[in-house]
Amino acid sequence: MVVQALAFYLFAAMTVASAVMVITAKNPVHSVLFLVLAFFNVAGLFVLLGAEFLAMLLVVVYCGAVTVLFLFVVMMLDINFVELRQGFLQYMPLGATIGIILLAEIAVVAGGWHFAPEAAKAAAAPIPAIETMTNTHALGAIIYTDYVYLFQSAGLILLVGMIGAIVLTHRKRAGVRRQVIADQVNVNVADVAEFKKVETGKGV
Repeated sequence: MVVQALAFYLFAAMTVASAVMVITAKNPVHSVLFLVLAFFNVAGLFVLLGAEFLAMLLVVVYCGAVTVLFLFVVMMLDINFVELRQGFLQYMPLGATIGIILLAEIAVVAGGWHFAPEAAKAAAAPIPAIETMTNTHALGAIIYTDYVYLFQSAGLILLVGMIGAIVLTHRKRAGVRRQVIADQVNVNVADVAEFKKVETGKGV
């Protein structure tokens, strides 16, 4: 028990310290590397809790794919953060509108429990004993019953991150040519191609 307690406090302290460095580091590449360190320490905490599936998922999916993608995007975009902060107020009304719409949808979903009493009975249906369930099945039963709102909130956070990555990659920059799909689809063939009828035996 002493070893487990020491390991828990070690992983927890490193996780908190890494999380703080993620949001305080001035270099975005350093922030991503501290994020990797935080993921590894959280995976250690999951192992201590007996959730090996979550630990493996965190290391393989997040450290092995998502964080590498973050690092690749940060290093390839050459983002000017000073310029991005200058246009913050310009997009404030649109962001506030989208936030209000999302809050209204969450309120509608939360209010649905009052208008559909049978939903609470369905959610309270008995589940198999923990001893008869695998680690993955028990995790799914807990996530989609007791922590369904937190799970949906995590999905919204990932959606915001995805939209942010799209906005950063599609921003306008001087000297960079962009592909316009509509112009390519509506192009006139006569303007870009010339057809010649070559007689037999007189071709090149």
